Amino acid sequence: MFGLTFDDAKTYGLIGAAVLLVAAVVAAWVMNTLIQKAAAFALLGALAFAVWTQRTALQDCAEKVQANVALSEQVEAPAPSSDGAAAEGPDDECSFFGATVTVPTPAAALSSR
Repeated sequence: MFGLTFDDAKTYGLIGAAVLLVAAVVAAWVMNTLIQKAAAFALLGALAFAVWTQRTALQDCAEKVQANVALSEQVEAPAPSSDGAAAEGPDDECSFFGATVTVPTPAAALSSR
């Protein structure tokens, strides 16, 4: 499975949106007929919008993950689940166009030292 870091996904989102917007302007300038220009501009603009909204959704997911980590750090130990096993910690992964993105958390940063 293809995985990205959170910072890489944010960077790719910004670059992708910018490239698609520039391509939309270039296509509108180069194409001859008004219908071609409008279709290319609309398509590339919609793709740029999709990349941008995925990027903001990734940012929202990362904020939720970090808030869950902060909340779970306030609790001494995870409560056991109904089957007696300890509950798992917060999910630290989000999705960016189907790719799994691991969100850096303070707990993960401390454990990697």
